[in-house]
Amino acid sequence: MNSPCTTELAAIKQCRNGSRKAFEVIVNRYMKDAYFIALGYVGNRQDALDLSQEAFFKAYRKLDTLSADNKFFPWFYQILKNQCFSHLRKFKNKKTQSLDGAEEPIVIEDEKHSFDPEMIAERNEAKDRLWQAIGQLDEKHREVIILRHFQNFSYDQIAQTLLYSKGTVMSRLYYARKKLRELLDDKKGGLL
Repeated sequence: MNSPCTTELAAIKQCRNGSRKAFEVIVNRYMKDAYFIALGYVGNRQDALDLSQEAFFKAYRKLDTLSADNKFFPWFYQILKNQCFSHLRKFKNKKTQSLDGAEEPIVIEDEKHSFDPEMIAERNEAKDRLWQAIGQLDEKHREVIILRHFQNFSYDQIAQTLLYSKGTVMSRLYYARKKLRELLDDKKGGLL
């Protein structure tokens, strides 16, 4: 049986030989991660879907620039990140939608609180404050927060994806968390 890495390497080789079908293996493997990373950057479901799809399209067209000794995801992540940051720069004056859009129902695990409007309102308010604060972080700090806390990447995986040293990742994560705490404390104080 083929390991995922072997399958990915074979798919990339087939793609370079003109097989579009082989790229589906790669897309299927990373589409969920790509979507959620984009969502973390732009805060809008539809934009995240569009941006992740555009990034896969660009990756397919530029697959010949991926060197044989590099892994696909760190290379692809740079394309996706650039797509997201370009989108954010383009629409920086537009307010991003909340990640808790009206189109999705709220799921609460504890049944006794499932119809408690106050509990629902508090959760939505907390999520909104968090995503607004994340949106205020600069790009280098936002990306480490998203990869660590929303994608559950290890420090090593983040370093490999961002092409940084592990020490740089740890440092940026420390300062990102510190800034996020400050932003959330300011917002909490402003709401009282």
